[in-house]
Amino acid sequence: MNYSRQREVILDTLKSNVVHPTAEYLYAILKSKEPNISLATLYRNLNQLADNGVIKKIDGLETSSHYDHNTHEHYHFICDNCKRVFDVSSDVAPDIVQKTEAETGFIVKKYDIIFNGICKDCLEKIKESN
Repeated sequence: MNYSRQREVILDTLKSNVVHPTAEYLYAILKSKEPNISLATLYRNLNQLADNGVIKKIDGLETSSHYDHNTHEHYHFICDNCKRVFDVSSDVAPDIVQKTEAETGFIVKKYDIIFNGICKDCLEKIKESN
């Protein structure tokens, strides 16, 4: 992947927004820094970064993908209520790949685990409203 100033600005913006943003969210921020950037350019660069393992693309939350600059092994928790995406340490299930391979005979090359539920903040709000 060749160097691109726009790609660098996109990656820096993603790193400074650790909320696992969508492309649309990033685009709204980037328009002030890079007025000539198009949404198509943003998507193309995000997909190239994800394809090259520089960032993670998170699908399954809503129609839009979310992006994560953290490529270290971890899982995600998506709150059904507020739709925020949280990182979950892979220590909660440290041997999941080995156990999957041992049980199935498969070779796991890549995986993305997503938990869905209600986050602590939303649970507190629910308790307060009752």
